Amino acid sequence: MIRLWIGFTPFAVVSIIHIVALAAGADAVVDPTKLLLMPALAVAVFWGGSGSRWGSAYTLLLTAVALSWIGDGAGTFFPMLPTVPMMLLFFGLAHLCYIWLFWRVIRVRRVPGWAAAYGLWWIGLLVILWPALGGLLVPVASYGVVLGGTAVAASRCNPLVAAGGALFLASDTILAFRLFTPEAMPDWTSPLVMLAYCLGQGLIAAGVLVADRAQSATNRQPVGDQA
Repeated sequence: MIRLWIGFTPFAVVSIIHIVALAAGADAVVDPTKLLLMPALAVAVFWGGSGSRWGSAYTLLLTAVALSWIGDGAGTFFPMLPTVPMMLLFFGLAHLCYIWLFWRVIRVRRVPGWAAAYGLWWIGLLVILWPALGGLLVPVASYGVVLGGTAVAASRCNPLVAAGGALFLASDTILAFRLFTPEAMPDWTSPLVMLAYCLGQGLIAAGVLVADRAQSATNRQPVGDQA
């Protein structure tokens, strides 16, 4: 298990540098470190998954990480296109991968009752932001469905994944208010967005690795030892 966490060291270091740079207003550091976040997380996944059988869990996880990376760099990768819609597109695709991964591949229980709060979150978010969304109402509402769906699906998984899904949702919620009601959001909410995002993505990746190891250990048990 210690070996698994060692693989997250580069991701943790890049995350800390990025968040501190955001808080300090060091723009020359912010953009390149943001683009390093998901590659560093992919390194952690490859490190933690080495020796394991490559299956759908790793394929879906790394696809979601790659799509998140494109979403992170939407302004850089697609300079001639509007940034917010491109972010919504690629993060929406990443969330669809996460939903399939959590709902079908690494689930451990049914959806708990408390996950109904995510539905109330979606309604409340749209009610509050409605006047500021304009032509982005439908894309934001659709993205909210898949974002909430990720959190709900994550609630079926181990505590690491469930916490990661909740933090991812918190990150994008704060970001939505920063994008559409910037006058109401203090400067310190910018690093808060990335703190929740990095923790969320990191916990999801760690939770998937833990779930895969648990499933592999169960599959290796002799038939007579399985409950």
